[in-house]
Amino acid sequence: MGPHTTATKAPETSPVTPAVSRGYAWLVFALSFGLLLSDYMSRQVLNAVFPQLKAEWLLSDSQLGSLSGIVALMVGVLTFPLSLVADRWGRVRSLVIAAVVWSLATLGCAVSAGYDQMLVGRFFVGVGEAAYGSVGIAVVLSVFPVRLRATLSGAFMAGGSFGSVLGVSAGGVIAQAYGWRWAFAAMGAFGLALAVAYRLVVTEKRLGPVPGEHGGRSGARAPLRPQLRRLFSSVSVICAYIGSGAQMFITMALLAWMPSFLNRYYDLATGKAGLAAGGFALISGTGMILCGVVADRLSRRAGIRKWTVAIACSLGSLVLLMTAFQLPAGPPQLTLIAAGTLVVGGTAGPAAAMVARLTPAAIAATAMATLTLANSLLGLAPGPAVTGLLADHWGLLGALRVVPLVALAAGVAFTIGRFSYEKDLRRLGPLTSDQAVTTLEYAP
Repeated sequence: MGPHTTATKAPETSPVTPAVSRGYAWLVFALSFGLLLSDYMSRQVLNAVFPQLKAEWLLSDSQLGSLSGIVALMVGVLTFPLSLVADRWGRVRSLVIAAVVWSLATLGCAVSAGYDQMLVGRFFVGVGEAAYGSVGIAVVLSVFPVRLRATLSGAFMAGGSFGSVLGVSAGGVIAQAYGWRWAFAAMGAFGLALAVAYRLVVTEKRLGPVPGEHGGRSGARAPLRPQLRRLFSSVSVICAYIGSGAQMFITMALLAWMPSFLNRYYDLATGKAGLAAGGFALISGTGMILCGVVADRLSRRAGIRKWTVAIACSLGSLVLLMTAFQLPAGPPQLTLIAAGTLVVGGTAGPAAAMVARLTPAAIAATAMATLTLANSLLGLAPGPAVTGLLADHWGLLGALRVVPLVALAAGVAFTIGRFSYEKDLRRLGPLTSDQAVTTLEYAP
């Protein structure tokens, strides 16, 4: 067949040169990553003190799950509108305000007198955290070359797991030594300090203009409505949203309930259970980074291979975790849980890279917000709550035996996306978030 003009077989590179130096780019990444750590530390410290709250306030597992799920629910509801505001109003100032809100709300949780007040505090933690992940990753991707997208996306999203490690493990230790209120207070103070540092170092002016933000020579912003339509204009990008959200259902269920699982079935005290669960969260974050690196390396000459990596991670997590929770308590079970945890979040980097590849750069934060919306509404919010509901009826172990089946839906979505990807790129043309990527010829 003759050659076709398309970006389908294009290497994952771009002639666009970031507007900042390499050193400053890594400084931006470090501070953005630090705030993401604070984000998840404030979110996940709750899971470390589940046993203490359950005993002090006589809460059911469903109530505990709701305290965790309300944060992800608010992230899901608000991430899109707040990210759109950040794209149009200023990403840096939006990030700083968000960090201040979730940090103050976490301090409020420290002085809660009961379940209702804690629920309100967690509500505002979710409000503050709603747009941080999507806007933060948009800022990070804007100052690095395109060829590093899956790696940086995986590494940035791994901050959620690393923050969970610190939140659960440090929170468990602080709670055991000084009480659960001091655990919340420490996380809130840490977030406020980082927000101040970010405001002093990172500015919109130093980051430079966003590629594709202005149209024509007049300097006016490009029309918004046509760009927003690109968020859902292809089968493959929709499949990336669905597949990523389904995998996050399993990831968040494991993060939320691993301390309680270790406490109930391995007789670990609160502090030790938190530390051990933190180790599993660390494994999850490491897997996100490693799978992102693998995806970038394999897709240098064929971007479609990112989908293959996502499919492999979904099916691998299904087999490993289903097998693990059928085994009795002991080292073999923990080993398989660790292996499943390594790959369960490995779809994060490839999925984010595909969303960035298929959407306009001028609304990059909004595109990442759409991915976060899918992650939250399909995975992060229902994961802990549904697992808690199932645990009330079948026991926690019974619930965890069912949860990995969600990976089947993720695998199907990624498979459909892979087969639609090349056709979608041909139809969409080169004006995706790689605005300046030149079309290449290839022979199919």
